[in-house]
Amino acid sequence: MGKHVIVGAGQIGRLLAERLVADGYEVTVVSRSGSGPDGVTKVAASAADEARLTQVTQGADVLYNCANPQYHRWTQDWPPMAAALLGTAQATGAVLTTLANLYPYGAVDGPMTEDLPLTGGGVKGQVRARMWADALAAHEAGRIRMTELRASDYYGPGVRDQGHVGDRFFPPLLAGKPATYLHDPGVVRSWTYVHDVAAALATAGSDERAYGRAWHVPTAPPFSARQLADAAAAVAGTSPARIRRLPYWAQDVAGLAVPMMRELKETRYQFTRPFVIDSSAFETTFGQRPTSFDDAVAATVSWWRAQR
Repeated sequence: MGKHVIVGAGQIGRLLAERLVADGYEVTVVSRSGSGPDGVTKVAASAADEARLTQVTQGADVLYNCANPQYHRWTQDWPPMAAALLGTAQATGAVLTTLANLYPYGAVDGPMTEDLPLTGGGVKGQVRARMWADALAAHEAGRIRMTELRASDYYGPGVRDQGHVGDRFFPPLLAGKPATYLHDPGVVRSWTYVHDVAAALATAGSDERAYGRAWHVPTAPPFSARQLADAAAAVAGTSPARIRRLPYWAQDVAGLAVPMMRELKETRYQFTRPFVIDSSAFETTFGQRPTSFDDAVAATVSWWRAQR
């Protein structure tokens, strides 16, 4: 059924690989460590090594960018990686299907749609906006075929230390202890379920209707961290849920020694007022609906229980 190459073996890259394998595709996963799920060809390589990526991607129909450089190194690591992926797509003809985020929109009033200008988001938003502009220019010039999928912050099975509702949130909650959250737990915002991200990537990479534009991953109606905690505690039988918020001043102090904590300051605006995504365009075009809140919470609780 064709060959697909995934750059990145993190939480989304693995789920996408497993989905594509189940659908009968030949799948190669490229990562610096050479890791990946069962049933795929695993290649250890740098995402910035265009020659190696081109060699690996020969004969592929789709090239997925699911890479995730260290958060504090985006300005250094993303430009050479993005250039290598563009060069690989041009040399091989594989459709470049990029997993992105909402940072370039910056702070907005009202639900975000794909036609909003990419004018905000700080340094990281600017990095992502440049990647999009370069890829779109290459597509419009006929050098590559491409599409981009934008998602909000992830939640669900496999979301661990890199998620706002991961290791610090679910394990203590399911043990009847306070979950730790970095922001106001009462602010309602969009969260994108990881399995919906993988499903959208698999769809967009192989459907010509997706090419040449950006899409928002199907995302359920917004909810607060408090609502998520209460629902998870109810499923787990550990109600009532308790949340411990780490004050911003404490985060700033921690950021003096922890690069990841320091970098999070730039995106606090996403958690201080409603930050909502409109994914109706993708849902209508491709007929893919987001997983319901109840089903996603149940699956997440089940996964965390299995880890214990």
